[in-house]
Amino acid sequence: MNPAEVTDRLGALRADFDRSFAEPARQHDAEYAELLAIRAGGRRYALRLSQASGVHSDRPVTPLPGPQAALLGVAGFSGSIVPVYDLAALLGHPVPDRPRWLVLATGTPPLALAFHDLDGHVRVPTSIIIGETDGNSGRDVLRGMVPLPGGTRPIVDLPSARAVVHQLTGHITYNTEER
Repeated sequence: MNPAEVTDRLGALRADFDRSFAEPARQHDAEYAELLAIRAGGRRYALRLSQASGVHSDRPVTPLPGPQAALLGVAGFSGSIVPVYDLAALLGHPVPDRPRWLVLATGTPPLALAFHDLDGHVRVPTSIIIGETDGNSGRDVLRGMVPLPGGTRPIVDLPSARAVVHQLTGHITYNTEER
C-alpha cells in the first residue's frame, strides 16, 4: 500500500468507529439462537452458547477412579477444579477415543462436558428449531432439533446434562428450568 491508500484506509476506519457510537446499542436478538455444532461419539449435535461459559481444546484432564464410566476426571478452570464428563457416554454412545474438546457449562455447581469434534459456530433463527420442549424427563438431555448444513442435529441442553450427572452420582437434582 502506498501512503495515500493508508491515509484513506485510516480515515474510513475512523469514520466507522465514530459511526458505531452514533448507532443505538444492540440488544440480544431473541429471534436468533447462537449454537455450537459439535460431534460426540461419532454423532452430530448442537449446544446453545447461552448455556456455556467457555470452550477449550486439549485441556489436561486428571483421571479419577470411580464407578462412573462417563466421569473422565477433573480439570482446572480459572483456579477451580471442575468435574469433566464424557458427553457421548452420558448420551449412551460408545466412546471410541478420548474427547479433545471441553465445554464449561454456565451455572453451579461447575461442570465440563467433553466432546470429540467442534464443527463450528452457527447463528440460526429460533423459528427453525424443531420440537423444543420445556419439560425434563429423567435422563433426557436433548431439547429440540435444528436443521443445519449437513443434516438436522439434536440440541444438547447443558442444564439438563448437569441434572443427569447429579442423578448418576446420587447428588441432589438442581432445577433445570433456571437457564
